[in-house]
Amino acid sequence: MTEQVTFWFDVACPFCWQTSRWMKEVQKVRDIDVEWVPMSLAVLNDGRDLPADYAAAMEANWGPARVFAKVKEERPDQVDALYTAMGTLVHPGGEGHKQGYGAYDEIIAKALAEVGLPEHFAEVANTTECDDLLRGFHAKAIEAVGDDVGTPVVALNGTAFFGPVITRVPEGEEAGELFDHAVGLASYPYFFELKRTRTEDPQVR
Repeated sequence: MTEQVTFWFDVACPFCWQTSRWMKEVQKVRDIDVEWVPMSLAVLNDGRDLPADYAAAMEANWGPARVFAKVKEERPDQVDALYTAMGTLVHPGGEGHKQGYGAYDEIIAKALAEVGLPEHFAEVANTTECDDLLRGFHAKAIEAVGDDVGTPVVALNGTAFFGPVITRVPEGEEAGELFDHAVGLASYPYFFELKRTRTEDPQVR
């Protein structure tokens, strides 16, 4: 049976990136159908009282999230490829931790070109044109899992969780086994949460 996965992401989040790369490994060893959907830490934190440096990071995050919302609406078949292209620049490429509006403009342009999407998609990054669309995609994640979350939000056969949060990307059968366990936990309607304190940062490679 094909397992159905909905994966809500913010390209700027390193934890989300690690989980997404695990999901790409799972695709190699399990029969899964993944829908990639943008959400936004900028939307999640909109209106909150934030430390100055984190607030500046949230300003930067609006740009790529808006672009992903437009691509999801108009070219949904390209969201996966664009996330991989842009995320590779941001995380393994060391282009993350941007601050301020427009900080990701160059990365957005490079990623769009890499996957063959038109330049005009970048135009929405610094406007509010796609904000309602982005908030709509984001709201679906929050509706599925609740508001005490970050990224990623992952729905496994219709049951959504914040996470799994992983710092390393398992490969091969190990990736498949972790997925099997996650699907198993999701199958229990009364299971909600497992959590422990992290002892390492994402080991991006």
